Amino acid sequence: MQTKNFDMVIHGGKALTMSAQADIVDPSLIGIQDGRIAMIQKEDPCGLVPAAGKYIDASGCLVMPGLVNTHTHLPMVCFRGMADDLPLMDWLTKHIFPAEARFVNKKMVYDGALLAMAEMILSGTTTFCDGYFFENQIAEAVQTCGMRAVVSQGFADFATPDNPDLEKMMAAARRFVERWQSFAPMITPAFFCHSPYTCSPQTLVSVKDAAREAGILFLTHLLENRDEINIIEERYGKKPVRHLLDLGVLDDRTIAVHCNWLSEEDMAIFADLGVGISHNPVSSMKLAAGVAPIPKILERGITVGLGTDGAASNNQLDLFAEMNIAAKIHKVTAMKPTVMDAQTVVRMATIEGAHLLGLGNLTGSLEVGKQADIILLDMNQPHLTPLYNPYSQLVYAARGADVKTSIIGGKIIMLDRRLLTIDLASAMENVRHIASEIRGKRANTQST
Repeated sequence: MQTKNFDMVIHGGKALTMSAQADIVDPSLIGIQDGRIAMIQKEDPCGLVPAAGKYIDASGCLVMPGLVNTHTHLPMVCFRGMADDLPLMDWLTKHIFPAEARFVNKKMVYDGALLAMAEMILSGTTTFCDGYFFENQIAEAVQTCGMRAVVSQGFADFATPDNPDLEKMMAAARRFVERWQSFAPMITPAFFCHSPYTCSPQTLVSVKDAAREAGILFLTHLLENRDEINIIEERYGKKPVRHLLDLGVLDDRTIAVHCNWLSEEDMAIFADLGVGISHNPVSSMKLAAGVAPIPKILERGITVGLGTDGAASNNQLDLFAEMNIAAKIHKVTAMKPTVMDAQTVVRMATIEGAHLLGLGNLTGSLEVGKQADIILLDMNQPHLTPLYNPYSQLVYAARGADVKTSIIGGKIIMLDRRLLTIDLASAMENVRHIASEIRGKRANTQST
């Protein structure tokens, strides 16, 4: 009897490794042991494969690292389509903030997060970074579905649904970190200040100090909208990035989300301090908030990952759609078709996103020793035929629905489009019930 060498072997597919050498292995043979990639090499011409507990025949598939979504607000799937076609500040202050104050609770957060994770798994995402309220519930949903996540407790200077004041928020946040730090590498806690205009200097400094003490990431929305520049200048007499610099909250453990109105001076500060950026082009397009100068940012050597933002402003969580837009919007903005080439964009959705989240040693590429976060795309599709350049095909032709199998930490989470850790029908029904309650309460408010 042959000795079992691997827990799982994936064979026969074209492997896009996303390694520094940009290796493509075709046909490939990938061995997984104890949740990690233990072998990746070209398959034997005779089709011989080593012994394993499970085999996945990836013939006709593109095998690649799972995608990394660097910015989400998962429970906002419950607000999907609720307030569309509005300017950012109207959308935020007149619709989203009031809805969150009235409807966000532990059950809504858990149920919304679970549906959002189902949507992400079905479209190839295996790792995400979330920032919201009741993040304990989101971490619990992560445990249920088996994804890899950075879960960021949110802060703002108004009373949030989970905490009424900063002092209580900070105490709860420290308990949050203590609870989840031991769940690495699947769950990584972080802190998220909503923005420089909703968080006072005291809040920004206090939260960043706590993040440094805990050794975790600090995230904030920054320069999503041009109005933010005037707001911060009127309050503090300086532009937003200079404001954060002077507060001492910028360093290589800081992630700035959006950055649509970053100046050359701002980019120089980020490059000098190692600040990373989460780029969310679809949300910014929909809200007409602006277009981040990503080609210039990349020229500075700044780490950039892709994010979808929440489903209330995107309205989907499909990183393949995000890649498509990320490539095209910068080409037309610069009137230069060579900027944001397909390979650069795929890197932003995989290994660069992993680096941004401090997880580059764990995921984002198919390399020996890394966590086995792997997706298989069925390339036997009319819109994916023929195949000349896999990077181009992923960015300009592929869809999230082309992902047929997802493996996270060596565990099969989706097989042949069937979710194995989430009851999809129940997850959708739970969110439909939440939406029904929201509709009813909003209708009662409007009638009175």
